[in-house]
Amino acid sequence: MSVSNTPRSYGTVTKTFHWVTAGLILVIAPLGIIAERLPYATDAELAVKAQLFSAHKTLGVIVFAVALARILWALTQTKPGDLNHAHKVQSALAAVAHWTLYISLVAVPLTGWVHHAATSGFAPLWLPIGQNLPLVPKSESIAETMAALHWLFGKIMIASILLHIAGALKHHFIDKDATLRRMWFGKTDAPLMPAHRGSFAAPVGAALIFALATGGAATAGLFRDHDSVAGAALAAVASEWTVTEGQIAISVTQLGSPVAGSFTDWTAAISFDPTATGVAGEVTTTIAIPSLTLGSVTSQAMGADFFDSATYPTATFTGAILADAGRYTADGVLTIKGATVPVSFPFDLTVADDKAEMSGTLTLDRRDFGIGASMADESSLGFAVDVTLSVSATR
Repeated sequence: MSVSNTPRSYGTVTKTFHWVTAGLILVIAPLGIIAERLPYATDAELAVKAQLFSAHKTLGVIVFAVALARILWALTQTKPGDLNHAHKVQSALAAVAHWTLYISLVAVPLTGWVHHAATSGFAPLWLPIGQNLPLVPKSESIAETMAALHWLFGKIMIASILLHIAGALKHHFIDKDATLRRMWFGKTDAPLMPAHRGSFAAPVGAALIFALATGGAATAGLFRDHDSVAGAALAAVASEWTVTEGQIAISVTQLGSPVAGSFTDWTAAISFDPTATGVAGEVTTTIAIPSLTLGSVTSQAMGADFFDSATYPTATFTGAILADAGRYTADGVLTIKGATVPVSFPFDLTVADDKAEMSGTLTLDRRDFGIGASMADESSLGFAVDVTLSVSATR
């Protein structure tokens, strides 16, 4: 049996690429479906879910590499003649279906890989290539778009695979030709048919399928953020000092990897006298919990065992601003998920005229607020939550 293709049959390398790809897809698709549906309320459940997703992602990257190698190999090979060349319409449709499958074998794993690289935390790749990709920043919007495209292209791939299988069975059982046999190992009795003539019509047709599907999905709203919990924006508050720019960021450790995020909707009512010592002012901060983005675990963080945003949509901090020889502390209470805990938050402050810049970092213990109560140890989710606050304000 020839290593390379011949006018009658496919070579060993092409056949190996074909059946290795088929085997990988038969494993990857069920892994992704099962992992998506598994619960993650406990340490054990989360560990199993993460392992299945890691296996799904890792095999997906391998499929991407195999698909590229397969395409490059095919470009150097003779393609055996079409056994159904007399039926031109069927042959043309089959060619479009084949190209649709080829494109999906690259597009599906690639969009999944970019989604993984654009977010952080949960289910790492089991490959010695790192978790990031060049030119792909950590971005919630990129991750959401790639997740949607991964889902859409996955459906196209499944449809093209089913058509591919149906076509092969038709050739074998109805047409009774050697189409299926010549893709299997060993000698085949395929006749010598007219040489295959390449055409741009099939790849263009396949590309058009992807373009139309993507456009239709965009019109239907597939690329909107469906994971975030809807909620009204917090109303503006009266304040002596007006926040002009700022960020409340958090970082947690999940399955040994850091996951960073931030709240996009929050308000601060600040009164402060830069010349005072002792109690120099007061601050009340209200945070919209559903505005949190936290890498790949944003939706999980909104759940009942974590922030329970449906029941407790806001968190608040109220305290006094203490000044002591150039050192500043916000000393008060933080309420999250109905639990109120005393908090002392040291921060750096610079004031010039009527402009102030402050920044500080505080480490909280999630157990104090009943967050992740089912996760009694740190094997899945660390106890520490690092909070970083930076604010620019004017008076």
